[in-house]
Amino acid sequence: MINAVLVFNNNGQPRLVKFYSQIDISLQQRLLKQIFSLVSNRPASACNFLPLPPLLAGSNSWNTSDADEPITLLYRHYATLYFIVISDSLESPLGLLDLIQVFVQALDQLFENVCELDLIFNFETLHATLEEMVVGGCVVETDLNKIVACVRESEKVLRKGHGMRPGGSGGVSVGGIGRGGFMGGDLVWAGR
Repeated sequence: MINAVLVFNNNGQPRLVKFYSQIDISLQQRLLKQIFSLVSNRPASACNFLPLPPLLAGSNSWNTSDADEPITLLYRHYATLYFIVISDSLESPLGLLDLIQVFVQALDQLFENVCELDLIFNFETLHATLEEMVVGGCVVETDLNKIVACVRESEKVLRKGHGMRPGGSGGVSVGGIGRGGFMGGDLVWAGR
């Protein structure tokens, strides 16, 4: 099971933090700092697999099963971003490196030469891409074309929903209630 997916820039600022296991917020913050320091201090020629960070080495915060499975940290460094996956030993390390590669390629296709600013200003697309690939800590899709197509389709639906009313207030109806429906369209869902 994947316990977390993280993306940091070279300065240690998190650009994506997604935990799939329940863990205290204070422990998450300390863990983020420790993971970045471990990953950023490694030479470029070093292996992309790391053992569990010292903060969690003695803890059983992420032991989701009865057996004490070791938790590993895998990362890839692309230009100014570190892509990190924390998982248990049931996941294939090479499969997870491939998952990171597909994630980066999907972002690159969606943003046409992705950069850090794309992730900052389009975080919805970043999260949607990850959600197409990983649900509840389990990998559900790795086909690059399907991932990109699904994210683009969801963006079209979102844009279409926001374009129905002037001012971008939405206009997607809830349960058939809305434009011309029950109560003359007074109950219109305005989106987020």
